Order: sequence, then structure tokens, then C-alpha cells
Amino acid sequence: MNQRRDRLWAGMDAGKGHHWAAVVDQTGATVWSKKVDNDESAILAAIGEIMDLADIVSWAVDICGTASALLLALLAAHGQEAVYVPGRTVDRMPGAYRGEAETDARDAYVTAETARHRRDFTAIAVPAQLAADLALPTAHRPDPVADRVRMINRLRDVLTGIFPALERAFDYSSHKGALVLLTGCQTPAAIRRRGRARFTAWLGHRRVRGADAVAATALEAAEAQHTSLPGEDTAARIVADLAARILASDDRIKRLDKQIREAFQASPSRDH
Repeated sequence: MNQRRDRLWAGMDAGKGHHWAAVVDQTGATVWSKKVDNDESAILAAIGEIMDLADIVSWAVDICGTASALLLALLAAHGQEAVYVPGRTVDRMPGAYRGEAETDARDAYVTAETARHRRDFTAIAVPAQLAADLALPTAHRPDPVADRVRMINRLRDVLTGIFPALERAFDYSSHKGALVLLTGCQTPAAIRRRGRARFTAWLGHRRVRGADAVAATALEAAEAQHTSLPGEDTAARIVADLAARILASDDRIKRLDKQIREAFQASPSRDH
């Protein structure tokens, strides 16, 4: 686990489709460097990871416009302020820094390093109303996200105890259809009894994409295990409950993301 620092500098190479964030310490060493998609979920995740690294994070961006508008608004909602490091400043300085080969990563690193060395850049103002509108949903979002991670881990653990082949068959953290499957069937015998055609229809009625493939994968796992394990019925009920709760958590996260998106889109200043 990374040791929490007193202060770090985060540079953002902003773009329409994605940003690149690089974080440096007081010696100029890179402690975090990643591509970040330009959508609220990815930006919120990156902000959370970076803020967990230090007591104070000084933020800098190389674009002050539409490409960085959502990023800046979400930073403001977290009580974070960014300074504007003009692109021409970044363009003049890469020769002074070695080791960052990829252009976006290099530019983000140079933005962070420039902000670390200089104190004369202008802070970017974000409208107070926009920051206030975003603050509540962004502050609340980590709760269901963290709950989801815990439930996924618990589901995998319980499912492994009764049906390890099915646990291995899907990535439950990203496969909605697999979670829907588990709300209906959790044991090899139950899946075999239902059969592929009925199972495909059942999944299709619940709007599962690729229902036939999901059913086929589940049946393949079921055919690989004909042994019932102790505590299977109780564990099956727990798995079904966890799957339903994870799906509900996903809906909750989507609603929060919609609130964030609508608050941002409703701001008259978002294009400036």
C-alpha cells in the first residue's frame, strides 16, 4: 500500500474523449499516472484515488474550456481547486524532463511538474452553484460503489463454496446478465432442470443481452458438477439475495450519475 504523503501535484492533460493524469511528489517522482475517460464515473474514480494519496493535492490542467469542464466541475464539488497551466508552457518544457515517452503521459507529467515549480498560475473559477449542485451526489456516490465491491467479493466467496465452475464462468463485477442469472438459479441441479431453451427465454424476458450465450455458459458449468455440497440451499439463497442487491446498487449508482450529469448540463457556464 502506498504511504500517504503530505502533498502531491496532479497534472491533467485534458482531451475531449479522455484525459491523462500524472501525480508527482516533492522530488518530481511520478507516483500515479493513468488515462482517465472523460465521463463522470471515470473522473470521480480518479479523483478519489488521487486524493487518497495525500493530505493536500495541488491540481493543474492544460486546457480551460469544454474539454476540461466536467473535470473542473467535479474537482470543485470535492472542494478542490485547479490552476491553468497554458499549453504553450507545457510545449516549451518537455525537453527538460526525460523518461515520459507517451505524449499524453508526458504532457500530464510536465503540467504537474510545472505547477510544482511555479506559483504564478491562475486558479480556475467554477460557478458556486454548479459546485454546490454536484457536491451532494458526488460525495454520496462512493458509498454504493464501495458496497458493490464488498457484495461482489462476498458473492464470489459463497458461490465458490457450492458451485465453483459457475463462479469461474463469469466476471460478476461487469456482467449484468450473469447477476440476473444468479437471481433465478444458483446451483448446478437448478440450472440443468431449467434447460437451455427455458433458461434463454427467462433471461430474455429480463432483457439480458446475449441471453442464449449466458444460458449456454451456465449449463456448461452445471454439467461439470453433479455433486451437491453441504449447505447448498442456504448458500443459494444468499447468492440470489446478493445478486439482487448488486443489481439494485447498480441502479442506484446510475441514478447518482444521472444527477451529476444533469446538474452539469444544466449549468449555463459549462461551455465557457
